[in-house]
Amino acid sequence: MQVPILKGVYTGENADYKTQYPINMVPVVQDTGVSSGYLRPVEGIVEIGEGVGKSRGAINWKGKHYRVLGSKLCSITERGDITVLGDVGNNLLRVSMDYSFDRLAIASNKNLFYWDESFLTQVTAEALGVVLDVVWIDGYFMTTDGEFLVVTDIDDPTSVTITKYGSSEIDPDPIKAVLKHRNEIYALNRYTIEIFDNVGGTAFEFPFQRVSGAQIQRGSIGTHTAVAYEGSIAFIGSGRNEAPGVYMASNSESIKISTREIDEVLNSFSERDLSLSTMETLNDKGHAFLWVRLPDRTFVYDYTASQAMEEPIWFIMSSSTSGLKTYRGIDAIWCYDAWQVGDNESGKVGILDSTIASHYGDTISWEFGTKIICNSGKGAFFKSLELVALTGRVASFDSPAISTSYSLDGVTWSQDRVITVGKSGNRMKRLVWFRQGYMKNVRSQRFRGDSNAYIAVSRLEVDLEPLGV
Repeated sequence: MQVPILKGVYTGENADYKTQYPINMVPVVQDTGVSSGYLRPVEGIVEIGEGVGKSRGAINWKGKHYRVLGSKLCSITERGDITVLGDVGNNLLRVSMDYSFDRLAIASNKNLFYWDESFLTQVTAEALGVVLDVVWIDGYFMTTDGEFLVVTDIDDPTSVTITKYGSSEIDPDPIKAVLKHRNEIYALNRYTIEIFDNVGGTAFEFPFQRVSGAQIQRGSIGTHTAVAYEGSIAFIGSGRNEAPGVYMASNSESIKISTREIDEVLNSFSERDLSLSTMETLNDKGHAFLWVRLPDRTFVYDYTASQAMEEPIWFIMSSSTSGLKTYRGIDAIWCYDAWQVGDNESGKVGILDSTIASHYGDTISWEFGTKIICNSGKGAFFKSLELVALTGRVASFDSPAISTSYSLDGVTWSQDRVITVGKSGNRMKRLVWFRQGYMKNVRSQRFRGDSNAYIAVSRLEVDLEPLGV
């Protein structure tokens, strides 16, 4: 019997079936001949340098890597040499970064800063007010203070004319963020999204006008919980009198991509905690990933795989040796022909590496489960379990261990049974467990390992012996 492994199913305490998403294993939709899909390890993180504080934002500007580490704006070379360019303040919150032809803008600590490749300066125009977010569009830097949309003067980005304020008024909800998409401005309010287009105007008028009929009746819960993604806007949020979810919005419509299990996790956090979450995108090697970074884990949605499977494909990234923990890789940008990431625990800077699975040299765990095994409702002995996998790719000559356990009720689990995956070069190693107990009618199986056991899993084969008719 072949058992699906791309996502598992278990039962909860409240008489409900729940989905178990792979942890630190990426579902890949590909017909290998062995199966129609497989699980591969999440890319590891290799340290290349260490700065002066945790990463708060990053950008590739003119082919250079810029990152805010703690309170410092830094430039980082390909080999990881870090140069401090100046201080942008540190209220421990995320920063926003965007650029024009000659300036890099940083919204940090409720202020606006410019880097011009020589000097870091703060915009002190009184009419600017508080800066929560910043984008560049059509020669203007646009910011928001939560109530108004503010543009800098087109002939002087350090100046702001107080009459050139705009507002998002279809609902009295606060503006959380501004986002540029398809050369239009998206004002992301708490419960609504409004779209603005540049229509020009006099020197004393706000140059953008609301696009009538393009409003979206859901909004973003925080400043950094929305990103442009696969031709749409992806965000964590809701409409009025709705619980938060993850949505993709375009053409005045929003479609939920989060599942019931993910919604339950979102609802376990307060509004304030969710508002401090972040979203990132990473498009690479046939995947279009959306990182939904929550306080204790990072959910990842794969648009490409979801389209192929015609159902939402999610997995979890976590920098933990057991259980769940915040994923350390943060603010991923493509620069110097590699994915550059920061660290949300220290000032370390690294690159994603598909040949390892550890994070900054630390071992991390992985886990995945199966759908519920049912032998037509009959009992059965489990003579053997075999994971069909790519083995022998470990980074050392040790023989790491992996384990499996099972549950007959979806709540309590058996003791882990351990086997080794073979040493480096042992590519013919078979991962088999013998005499694996029984089931009365149904059973769930799960598998665990760590980054030392670097394997890709294609399928699970189960050899059953029925208990009777």
